Amino acid sequence: MKKTLAILLAIVAVLGICLCTAGCGTKEKEKLVMGTNASFPPYEFVDDNGNIVGIDAEIAKAIAEKLNMELEIKDMEFDSLIPAAKAGTVDMVLAGMTVNEERKLSVDFSESYAKGVQVIIVAENSDIKTNDDLDGKMIGVQAGTTGDTYCTDDFGQDHVKQFANGALAVAALTNGQVDCVVIDNEPAKNYVAANKGLKILETVYADEDYAIAVSKEKTELMTKINKALAELKEEGKIKEIVSKYIKAD
Repeated sequence: MKKTLAILLAIVAVLGICLCTAGCGTKEKEKLVMGTNASFPPYEFVDDNGNIVGIDAEIAKAIAEKLNMELEIKDMEFDSLIPAAKAGTVDMVLAGMTVNEERKLSVDFSESYAKGVQVIIVAENSDIKTNDDLDGKMIGVQAGTTGDTYCTDDFGQDHVKQFANGALAVAALTNGQVDCVVIDNEPAKNYVAANKGLKILETVYADEDYAIAVSKEKTELMTKINKALAELKEEGKIKEIVSKYIKAD
């Protein structure tokens, strides 16, 4: 009986070792949740397979790999992104988001990873030729963006119409609901290419820096993100990702 019990115990011990070997080393990676608004090509958009792709998505994935974490992307309205970061619903925000003083009151920003330029889209036969011609016009913008902030400050709320995304703002321009659209240069190129009869003015409305927004309470995460960004820049990975989506003129 004792011999049989000893054999059984030995079998159990061996099984325990095997199970641990199979499962103990496969601990799931911690998730890194990115918040974005996937209607801002080429920084973030939904591809034909329903996946969120683009410059920001690839940079976020590269950061997650550096931190040995699994990236999860949440798509939401642009003006919900900073509240989501503050509430901890997302760990970081990459959404072609410009660093400005108002946003810095709510969240912290990483080192800049890209430059943005706000431009003006108009109909080809528009009488708007420069920034000075926007006085008295109805301007379409994406709600919560810096284009929204700049235009509202410069021309007043009565002359600015907010839309949930850039595509809706451009649709309003083609339908004659607004006289122009102020938005980032790269998405502007995509929208103009997809809509006949539109053009981008040569004049620049504003220059900006894009960075990653993180809750002020997540200082350790911010330090890790900045370190990962610095390494990715040094390795040429950031430039490689941007060049994949934005071809040199």
